[in-house]
Amino acid sequence: MQTNASIEDIYRSESRRVFATLVRLLGDFDLAEEALQDAFKAAIEQWPRDGIPAQPVPWLVSAGRFKAIDGIRRRTRFTSYEDVAEVAEAIPDETPAPDQREHLEDDRLRLIFTCCHPSLAPDAQIALTLREVCGLSTEEIAHAFLTPAPTLAQRIVRAKAKIRDARIPYQVPEREELPVRLYSVLRVVYLVFNEGYSASSGVSLTRHDLSQEAIRLARLLLELLPEPEVAGLLALMLLHESRRGARSTADGDLVPLDEQDRSLWNAELIAEGSALVGHALASRRVGAYTLQAAISAMHAQAPRADATDWQQIVGLYDALLRLEPTPVIELNRAVAVAMHQGPQAGLVLVEGLIAGGHLQNYHLAYAAQADFHRRLGHVAEARAAYGRALALTQQEPERRFLQRRLAGLAE
Repeated sequence: MQTNASIEDIYRSESRRVFATLVRLLGDFDLAEEALQDAFKAAIEQWPRDGIPAQPVPWLVSAGRFKAIDGIRRRTRFTSYEDVAEVAEAIPDETPAPDQREHLEDDRLRLIFTCCHPSLAPDAQIALTLREVCGLSTEEIAHAFLTPAPTLAQRIVRAKAKIRDARIPYQVPEREELPVRLYSVLRVVYLVFNEGYSASSGVSLTRHDLSQEAIRLARLLLELLPEPEVAGLLALMLLHESRRGARSTADGDLVPLDEQDRSLWNAELIAEGSALVGHALASRRVGAYTLQAAISAMHAQAPRADATDWQQIVGLYDALLRLEPTPVIELNRAVAVAMHQGPQAGLVLVEGLIAGGHLQNYHLAYAAQADFHRRLGHVAEARAAYGRALALTQQEPERRFLQRRLAGLAE
């Protein structure tokens, strides 16, 4: 039983690393996924008897490769033994060395750039990377995109077919190509982080493994391409991650930012993130991630919630909206305005967004609307808005938080 539990832990922590290497070796997403499952099936059969290898990742890669070769040889579409031998021979006999995990030519980094190839549509790039690099389910990705799951599934299938048919290379682009390919990659990495920092659905508020994976990938990117916006993204994620320990109670209940115990915030991550923000701002090539990191740094630098410089945060959101005029950023700015000028000012902005058709299916818009009504003493309006937010929320800790707020209205 202990061995089986260890195999489950290895699957959670290492399966996407194994998968990425198998994609490189086999040159096909579906074949690599099948080989990955076969490798772990072999581990379940052999490791309880023989013991877990000292280096399980190379063992799994090797097992998956051999299983794939066996599968190729069994397939009837090949007309002669020579064809089978040629295909099997083309699969490299390579296994990753344990000390190469942080190398720039990391297989998962290659896989991200492959999934973010410009010949793929932007939404397909993101969906494919979240599915294949990070192992998110189609349902989780669909929720992040506010898109029906069948639509996302077809998007992923078409993207895989495009990579296969167009023979898109599995490699990190040449340095001169990197800047034009970077935006999609950064967006994907941040979506991965967001899924880990605030899980889109389920019983857990966060998925620490995904956040750590996104931060690791951002560090690799920064080493590969030391651009200010890469530093800005890494800073943003580090500053968010610094608050993880204060975001929920021991029972898994959500704690809002203004109620968090700031002594639980990670000072090392705040220092590193703040330094990266400073370097990115000093470059004067300021992008959206750097501005968001600057906002997060303002929160991190406030010793208490009531000491937050909301006026400066509103100004940073104004600058951010000029770069990315999206409804979600407008919503975040409305919350900052409410903290600076009062809930009535924020309520006007949020209700304008909802009435205009923006964010009408976004639970956080109704949660903000409800909070402003609550603070203004509008009990009936707050109750209705909390009800709408609850109907749209898929994450259990958020549901419990909204239910507590709703129950508190009677008091």
